Amino acid sequence: MAKTKLFADLVQARVKRDRKFAEALLREGIDAMLSGDVDTGKTILRDYIKATVGFEKLGEATGAPAKSLIRMFSPRGNPQAKNLFTVIGYLQKHAGLELHVA
Repeated sequence: MAKTKLFADLVQARVKRDRKFAEALLREGIDAMLSGDVDTGKTILRDYIKATVGFEKLGEATGAPAKSLIRMFSPRGNPQAKNLFTVIGYLQKHAGLELHVA
């Protein structure tokens, strides 16, 4: 039987080779959170973070321990608004995007 890749691995590979897909993933994660689907938003952003900056670099950039960030974006994580917006601000800057809520 052929081996299959995990979905998260496929997403990470696509993010690394397709900038438009990466931008769409970041937007989708933030949109999900803004529309009230926080769990889906955290999952999408966790995959995005793993495929782009990684939790170690994100922690250095935001001043938050990497382990705290990993917990924050875990299924049981409960991010505080201040921490979440700091992360989103950095991710936008890193991606060269400026997202607005309308």
